Amino acid sequence: MEKIEIKVKGMSCGHCKMAVEKALMAVEGVESASVDLEKGKADITYDPSKASVESMKKAVVDAGYQA
Repeated sequence: MEKIEIKVKGMSCGHCKMAVEKALMAVEGVESASVDLEKGKADITYDPSKASVESMKKAVVDAGYQA
């Protein structure tokens, strides 16, 4: 397992935080995703053989935010 931090822009409330976490957790290979609304970042633990950084960024963008 590896850990990565992705900057996330466009979040303004608790719903945004939950939406980003849900989108990241839907990516195959993501074990955990913790979003910090105030710092505008997501800390992710994932299996690099199953999930790529690009797939995680795409999930954030598809949820309506900037990664």
